[in-house]
Amino acid sequence: MLYSQSITPPRDGRQSDRALAIQRGVGRLFRARGHAVISELVLTTGRRADIIALGPNGEITIVEIKSSIEDFRADNKWFDYAPFCDRLYFASHAGVPASIFPETTGLIMADAYGAEILREAPVATLAGARRKAMTIRFAQAAAHRLHGLFDPEAGFADV
Repeated sequence: MLYSQSITPPRDGRQSDRALAIQRGVGRLFRARGHAVISELVLTTGRRADIIALGPNGEITIVEIKSSIEDFRADNKWFDYAPFCDRLYFASHAGVPASIFPETTGLIMADAYGAEILREAPVATLAGARRKAMTIRFAQAAAHRLHGLFDPEAGFADV
């Protein structure tokens, strides 16, 4: 039986309303391109990537959301994401100037209803072992989260 009602995932309080709107728009963009998308995936380094998209051919994309100029200037953890993806993008909204984002990454502009890629991210192909590890991490996080929606009292740790 399919459920006809929409399930709203719980908010963890880390993201602003603006960041959540960007996240939603980016998710819609990647879903339309045939990718599976999850947010807030913890990498083996302990860093938490804002969005991970797994493409139909196994390509892994990380999207770092920046909701303001101050957010971009205060946070340099995005350097740590490159070794875990084939493509790295920044995503923001029309109120943030595109010129602040490095040319070495892709750039997406988004709102709550959709997104557009302004600059494609260069491809840096992951090694096979890293790709396998990331794909397993992605799949396990997605499966645990889905299970948690149906059985919230199961007591699983945040994934």
